[in-house]
Amino acid sequence: MVFMREGAQVFVPDGSPAAPALRRTTHLGIGAHPDDLEIMAIDGILRCFQQPDRAFTGVVLTDGSGSPREGRYRDCSDAQMRALRIEEQKKAAVAGAYAALLLLDYPSAVVKDQANVGPAADLLALFEMVHPEVVYTHSLADHHATHVATALRVIAALRAMPEARRPQHLYGCEVWRDLDWLTDADKVVFDCSAHILLQETLLGLFDSQICGGKRYDLATMGRRRAHATYLASHGVDTLRGAAFAMDLTPLIQDPSLDIPAYVRGFIDRFSGEVCAGLTTHAAS
Repeated sequence: MVFMREGAQVFVPDGSPAAPALRRTTHLGIGAHPDDLEIMAIDGILRCFQQPDRAFTGVVLTDGSGSPREGRYRDCSDAQMRALRIEEQKKAAVAGAYAALLLLDYPSAVVKDQANVGPAADLLALFEMVHPEVVYTHSLADHHATHVATALRVIAALRAMPEARRPQHLYGCEVWRDLDWLTDADKVVFDCSAHILLQETLLGLFDSQICGGKRYDLATMGRRRAHATYLASHGVDTLRGAAFAMDLTPLIQDPSLDIPAYVRGFIDRFSGEVCAGLTTHAAS
Protein backbone atom coordinates (compact mmCIF):
# COMPACT_ATOMS: atom_id res chain seq x y z
CA MET A 1 0.00 0.00 0.00
CA VAL A 2 1.24 3.47 -0.85
CA PHE A 3 0.15 6.32 1.42
CA MET A 4 0.27 10.07 0.90
CA ARG A 5 2.82 10.85 3.61
CA GLU A 6 6.43 9.81 3.14
CA GLY A 7 6.72 8.96 6.84
CA ALA A 8 3.69 6.63 6.89
CA GLN A 9 4.40 3.16 8.24
CA VAL A 10 2.75 -0.25 8.37
CA PHE A 11 3.91 -2.25 11.40
CA VAL A 12 3.06 -5.93 11.84
CA PRO A 13 3.85 -7.02 15.41
CA ASP A 14 4.45 -10.70 14.63
CA GLY A 15 6.67 -9.90 11.65
CA SER A 16 4.43 -11.52 9.05
CA PRO A 17 3.78 -9.90 5.65
CA ALA A 18 1.55 -6.84 5.83
CA ALA A 19 -1.08 -7.80 3.26
CA PRO A 20 -2.20 -11.07 4.91
CA ALA A 21 -2.13 -9.40 8.32
CA LEU A 22 -4.39 -6.62 7.12
CA ARG A 23 -6.77 -9.03 5.40
CA ARG A 24 -7.24 -10.91 8.68
CA THR A 25 -8.67 -7.77 10.29
CA THR A 26 -12.16 -8.16 11.71
CA HIS A 27 -12.10 -5.16 14.05
CA LEU A 28 -10.50 -1.86 13.06
CA GLY A 29 -9.76 1.14 15.25
CA ILE A 30 -9.00 4.54 13.71
CA GLY A 31 -7.74 7.17 16.11
CA ALA A 32 -6.25 10.60 15.83
CA HIS A 33 -3.17 10.23 18.05
CA PRO A 34 -0.89 7.58 19.49
CA ASP A 35 -2.66 6.22 22.64
CA ASP A 36 -6.18 7.07 21.42
CA LEU A 37 -6.78 3.50 20.24
CA GLU A 38 -6.09 2.04 23.67
CA ILE A 39 -8.62 4.43 25.21
CA MET A 40 -11.44 4.41 22.68
CA ALA A 41 -11.14 1.10 20.77
CA ILE A 42 -10.66 -1.14 23.79
CA ASP A 43 -13.74 -3.18 22.86
CA GLY A 44 -12.11 -4.30 19.62
CA ILE A 45 -8.76 -4.95 21.28
CA LEU A 46 -10.36 -7.12 23.96
CA ARG A 47 -12.64 -8.98 21.57
CA CYS A 48 -9.69 -9.96 19.39
CA PHE A 49 -7.04 -10.64 22.02
CA GLN A 50 -5.87 -14.27 21.77
CA GLN A 51 -8.80 -15.15 19.50
CA PRO A 52 -7.76 -17.14 16.41
CA ASP A 53 -10.80 -16.11 14.37
CA ARG A 54 -10.60 -12.36 15.13
CA ALA A 55 -7.92 -9.75 14.54
CA PHE A 56 -7.63 -6.11 15.57
CA THR A 57 -5.81 -3.54 13.45
CA GLY A 58 -5.15 0.00 14.58
CA VAL A 59 -4.75 3.16 12.52
CA VAL A 60 -3.28 6.42 13.84
CA LEU A 61 -3.81 9.44 11.60
CA THR A 62 -1.51 12.06 13.14
CA ASP A 63 2.17 12.09 14.05
CA GLY A 64 1.51 13.09 17.67
CA SER A 65 4.27 15.67 17.62
CA GLY A 66 2.24 18.47 19.19
CA SER A 67 1.45 16.82 22.52
CA PRO A 68 2.01 18.71 25.81
CA ARG A 69 5.14 17.70 27.68
CA GLU A 70 6.52 18.04 31.17
CA GLY A 71 9.02 16.34 33.48
CA ARG A 72 11.67 14.31 31.69
CA TYR A 73 10.05 15.13 28.34
CA ARG A 74 9.95 18.89 28.89
CA ASP A 75 12.84 19.65 26.54
CA CYS A 76 11.90 17.19 23.79
CA SER A 77 11.45 18.69 20.34
CA ASP A 78 8.39 17.95 18.25
CA ALA A 79 10.48 15.54 16.16
CA GLN A 80 11.63 13.71 19.28
CA MET A 81 8.08 13.48 20.61
CA ARG A 82 6.92 12.09 17.29
CA ALA A 83 9.57 9.36 17.41
CA LEU A 84 8.83 8.54 21.05
CA ARG A 85 5.10 8.26 20.53
CA ILE A 86 5.52 6.07 17.46
CA GLU A 87 7.64 3.63 19.47
CA GLU A 88 5.14 3.64 22.32
CA GLN A 89 2.31 2.90 19.91
CA LYS A 90 4.27 0.02 18.40
CA LYS A 91 4.87 -1.42 21.88
CA ALA A 92 1.12 -1.27 22.53
CA ALA A 93 0.47 -3.08 19.24
CA VAL A 94 2.82 -5.86 20.37
CA ALA A 95 1.33 -6.09 23.87
CA GLY A 96 -2.22 -6.10 22.52
CA ALA A 97 -1.40 -8.64 19.80
CA TYR A 98 -2.72 -6.40 17.04
CA ALA A 99 -2.73 -7.85 13.55
CA ALA A 100 -1.23 -4.63 12.21
CA LEU A 101 -0.68 -0.98 13.01
CA LEU A 102 -0.80 1.83 10.45
CA LEU A 103 0.83 5.15 11.29
CA LEU A 104 -0.25 7.66 8.65
CA ASP A 105 1.93 10.51 9.99
CA TYR A 106 -0.27 13.54 9.25
CA PRO A 107 0.10 16.82 11.14
CA SER A 108 -3.08 17.55 13.08
CA ALA A 109 -3.68 20.66 10.97
CA VAL A 110 -3.93 18.53 7.83
CA VAL A 111 -6.47 16.16 9.38
CA LYS A 112 -8.57 19.14 10.47
CA ASP A 113 -8.42 20.73 7.00
CA GLN A 114 -11.56 19.51 5.26
CA ALA A 115 -10.15 20.65 1.90
CA ASN A 116 -7.21 18.25 2.20
CA VAL A 117 -8.20 14.91 0.68
CA GLY A 118 -5.11 13.04 1.89
CA PRO A 119 -6.41 11.43 5.10
CA ALA A 120 -9.69 10.26 3.57
CA ALA A 121 -7.85 8.99 0.47
CA ASP A 122 -5.46 6.95 2.62
CA LEU A 123 -8.37 5.52 4.57
CA LEU A 124 -10.20 4.66 1.38
CA ALA A 125 -7.12 2.81 0.11
CA LEU A 126 -7.04 0.91 3.39
CA PHE A 127 -10.72 -0.02 3.20
CA GLU A 128 -10.20 -1.40 -0.28
CA MET A 129 -7.88 -4.00 1.27
CA VAL A 130 -9.32 -4.39 4.75
CA HIS A 131 -12.94 -5.46 5.23
CA PRO A 132 -13.62 -5.25 8.97
CA GLU A 133 -16.91 -6.18 10.53
CA VAL A 134 -16.59 -3.37 13.08
CA VAL A 135 -14.88 0.02 12.93
CA TYR A 136 -14.20 2.17 15.99
CA THR A 137 -13.38 5.86 15.74
CA HIS A 138 -13.93 8.98 17.80
CA SER A 139 -17.28 10.25 19.00
CA LEU A 140 -18.72 13.07 16.93
CA ALA A 141 -19.41 14.83 20.24
CA ASP A 142 -15.74 14.73 21.29
CA HIS A 143 -14.22 17.89 22.75
CA HIS A 144 -10.98 17.57 20.75
CA ALA A 145 -11.17 19.09 17.25
CA THR A 146 -8.70 16.61 15.74
CA HIS A 147 -10.74 13.72 17.11
CA VAL A 148 -13.92 15.00 15.49
CA ALA A 149 -12.08 15.64 12.22
CA THR A 150 -10.73 12.08 12.29
CA ALA A 151 -14.23 10.66 12.67
CA LEU A 152 -15.45 12.78 9.77
CA ARG A 153 -12.60 11.52 7.54
CA VAL A 154 -13.52 7.95 8.45
CA ILE A 155 -17.16 8.53 7.55
CA ALA A 156 -16.19 10.17 4.23
CA ALA A 157 -14.00 7.21 3.30
CA LEU A 158 -16.65 4.64 4.21
CA ARG A 159 -19.35 6.52 2.33
CA ALA A 160 -17.14 6.33 -0.76
CA MET A 161 -17.02 2.52 -0.53
CA PRO A 162 -19.57 0.33 -2.31
CA GLU A 163 -22.45 -0.35 0.03
CA ALA A 164 -21.75 -4.08 0.20
CA ARG A 165 -18.15 -3.42 1.32
CA ARG A 166 -18.95 -1.15 4.25
CA PRO A 167 -18.57 -2.53 7.79
CA GLN A 168 -21.55 -3.85 9.70
CA HIS A 169 -20.96 -1.40 12.55
CA LEU A 170 -19.32 1.99 13.01
CA TYR A 171 -18.96 3.25 16.57
CA GLY A 172 -17.95 6.72 17.80
CA CYS A 173 -16.14 6.21 21.09
CA GLU A 174 -15.32 8.47 24.02
CA VAL A 175 -11.97 10.06 24.80
CA TRP A 176 -12.17 13.81 25.40
CA ARG A 177 -15.83 13.86 26.40
CA ASP A 178 -17.67 11.11 28.24
CA LEU A 179 -20.76 9.62 26.66
CA ASP A 180 -22.55 8.77 29.90
CA TRP A 181 -25.00 11.57 29.04
CA LEU A 182 -26.49 9.57 26.17
CA THR A 183 -29.92 8.15 26.88
CA ASP A 184 -29.88 4.46 27.74
CA ALA A 185 -31.55 3.69 24.42
CA ASP A 186 -28.78 5.49 22.52
CA LYS A 187 -25.86 4.28 24.59
CA VAL A 188 -23.67 1.51 23.17
CA VAL A 189 -22.12 -0.25 26.17
CA PHE A 190 -18.84 -2.13 25.83
CA ASP A 191 -18.00 -4.65 28.54
CA CYS A 192 -14.43 -3.97 29.71
CA SER A 193 -14.41 -6.59 32.48
CA ALA A 194 -11.83 -8.87 30.86
CA HIS A 195 -8.05 -8.57 30.86
CA ILE A 196 -7.82 -5.72 33.35
CA LEU A 197 -4.04 -6.11 33.58
CA LEU A 198 -3.75 -5.90 29.79
CA GLN A 199 -5.82 -2.71 29.76
CA GLU A 200 -3.59 -1.16 32.41
CA THR A 201 -0.47 -2.29 30.56
CA LEU A 202 -1.60 -0.82 27.24
CA LEU A 203 -2.31 2.56 28.81
CA GLY A 204 0.89 2.50 30.84
CA LEU A 205 3.09 2.06 27.78
CA PHE A 206 2.57 5.70 26.78
CA ASP A 207 5.15 7.06 29.17
CA SER A 208 5.67 10.26 27.19
CA GLN A 209 2.09 11.21 28.02
CA ILE A 210 1.87 9.89 31.58
CA CYS A 211 5.21 11.20 32.84
CA GLY A 212 4.81 14.10 30.47
CA GLY A 213 1.96 15.46 32.55
CA LYS A 214 -1.27 13.57 31.69
CA ARG A 215 -2.44 10.58 33.75
CA TYR A 216 -4.49 9.00 31.01
CA ASP A 217 -3.89 5.58 32.56
CA LEU A 218 -5.59 6.41 35.86
CA ALA A 219 -8.30 8.53 34.25
CA THR A 220 -9.28 5.90 31.68
CA MET A 221 -9.40 2.96 34.07
CA GLY A 222 -11.26 5.11 36.59
CA ARG A 223 -13.81 6.14 33.98
CA ARG A 224 -14.41 2.53 32.97
CA ARG A 225 -14.93 1.53 36.60
CA ALA A 226 -17.23 4.51 37.18
CA HIS A 227 -19.27 3.70 34.09
CA ALA A 228 -19.75 0.14 35.32
CA THR A 229 -21.03 1.31 38.69
CA TYR A 230 -23.22 4.16 37.48
CA LEU A 231 -24.63 2.23 34.53
CA ALA A 232 -27.73 1.13 36.46
CA SER A 233 -29.16 2.83 39.54
CA HIS A 234 -31.40 -0.02 40.70
CA GLY A 235 -29.12 -3.02 40.41
CA VAL A 236 -25.77 -4.30 41.61
CA ASP A 237 -22.69 -3.97 39.41
CA THR A 238 -22.57 -6.63 36.71
CA LEU A 239 -19.42 -5.35 34.96
CA ARG A 240 -15.92 -4.57 36.24
CA GLY A 241 -15.50 -1.88 33.63
CA ALA A 242 -17.48 -0.29 30.81
CA ALA A 243 -16.90 2.10 27.92
CA PHE A 244 -19.58 3.92 25.95
CA ALA A 245 -20.03 4.78 22.30
CA MET A 246 -22.58 6.31 19.96
CA ASP A 247 -23.73 4.23 17.02
CA LEU A 248 -22.63 5.94 13.81
CA THR A 249 -23.63 3.04 11.53
CA PRO A 250 -26.67 4.83 10.04
CA LEU A 251 -24.34 7.53 8.69
CA ILE A 252 -22.59 5.02 6.44
CA GLN A 253 -25.70 3.01 5.63
CA ASP A 254 -27.39 6.16 4.34
CA PRO A 255 -24.85 8.73 3.06
CA SER A 256 -27.65 11.25 2.55
CA LEU A 257 -28.03 11.68 6.31
CA ASP A 258 -26.88 15.08 7.55
CA ILE A 259 -24.11 14.53 10.10
CA PRO A 260 -24.78 17.55 12.38
CA ALA A 261 -28.50 16.75 12.40
CA TYR A 262 -27.75 13.13 13.29
CA VAL A 263 -25.62 14.18 16.26
CA ARG A 264 -28.21 16.77 17.28
CA GLY A 265 -30.67 13.90 17.55
CA PHE A 266 -28.67 12.38 20.41
CA ILE A 267 -28.58 15.74 22.18
CA ASP A 268 -32.28 16.39 21.65
CA ARG A 269 -33.25 12.97 23.01
CA PHE A 270 -31.10 13.58 26.09
CA SER A 271 -32.64 17.03 26.54
CA GLY A 272 -36.13 15.60 26.14
CA GLU A 273 -35.48 12.90 28.72
CA VAL A 274 -34.16 15.38 31.28
CA CYS A 275 -36.99 17.85 30.73
CA ALA A 276 -39.63 15.10 30.87
CA GLY A 277 -38.26 13.97 34.21
CA LEU A 278 -38.40 17.50 35.58
CA THR A 279 -41.97 17.89 34.41
CA THR A 280 -43.05 14.55 35.84
CA HIS A 281 -41.58 15.17 39.27
CA ALA A 282 -42.14 18.91 39.56
CA ALA A 283 -43.98 20.14 42.61
CA SER A 284 -47.59 21.08 41.88
